[in-house]
Amino acid sequence: MGIIKDSFVADKLLELPFLWNSDKHTAFLEKRLKVSVVFRGGELVIKGEEKKVKDALEYFNRLETVVASGYSVKDSGFEQFFELLCSNGSIKPITIKNRHIFPKTVNQSEYLNKIRNSSIVMGIGPSGTGKTYLTVAMAVESLLSGAVQRIILARPAVEAGESLGYLPGDLSEKINPYLRPLYDALYDMIGPEKVERYIENGKIEIAPLAYMRGRTLNRSFAILDEAQNSSVTQMKMFLTRLGFGSKMVITGDITQVDLPEPKKSGLLISAKILEGIDKNIKIVRFNSADIVRNPLVSKIIDAYEKQKD
Repeated sequence: MGIIKDSFVADKLLELPFLWNSDKHTAFLEKRLKVSVVFRGGELVIKGEEKKVKDALEYFNRLETVVASGYSVKDSGFEQFFELLCSNGSIKPITIKNRHIFPKTVNQSEYLNKIRNSSIVMGIGPSGTGKTYLTVAMAVESLLSGAVQRIILARPAVEAGESLGYLPGDLSEKINPYLRPLYDALYDMIGPEKVERYIENGKIEIAPLAYMRGRTLNRSFAILDEAQNSSVTQMKMFLTRLGFGSKMVITGDITQVDLPEPKKSGLLISAKILEGIDKNIKIVRFNSADIVRNPLVSKIIDAYEKQKD
């Protein structure tokens, strides 16, 4: 097949100045797509084998469409996101009112698709991979669309050896430090006033994991965050709360277990027991390539993993 050249006017890609002005990104694109790429003014010129040129044009058109829909592509996460464009023809965002929240990596996209299509999903991986934020966003979307009647947010009250009894204040004040990341995600999506109103009328419930015992959660989107700090018994208890018309999403990082020895992480044990037993139970494993915080976080996690080996 012969060498051809094609181009298109990349209006929306002009909104990504780092892409036009970065030799690093040009080198990445050429290596990834196996074509020659030149950004010239407002025009993208691609040269190479006919099929590869056509594939490259398709990927750049997808990128334009996503940027036009309001997605903010950042310099530090561009390569991750471009891999997502190449691996998935349709990137479905979470929609909360007029706001769209897009996955940024292949694993994040897979995670959202599994939450949409499964009853129980476990998201396991390092901090900074968006597990909690994306899960809460999916829960809010489900609540606002009427797919569920309430959101249940739970966390084990175990952090670096502390216990509730040693913390000052009443029960609400004692558990707030453990639940802060969940509040932060909710505030970012629907605002503090609406969050407080939903908590008052029972549409959102935030509680320690121990408060789930004896309940059946119907028409609910139930989230267990930081599940690596749940015991085996607690994890079984939470999983068996699943009622009709409900979803459960369990997130955690099995490298950051704060349970006192010799207790074992309920998340780690449950993932081994449940994987593959039913199509409605899915497990997604994130890694350092999915980290969407400062790029240094990914390097730090990789360094610790190598040290452990």
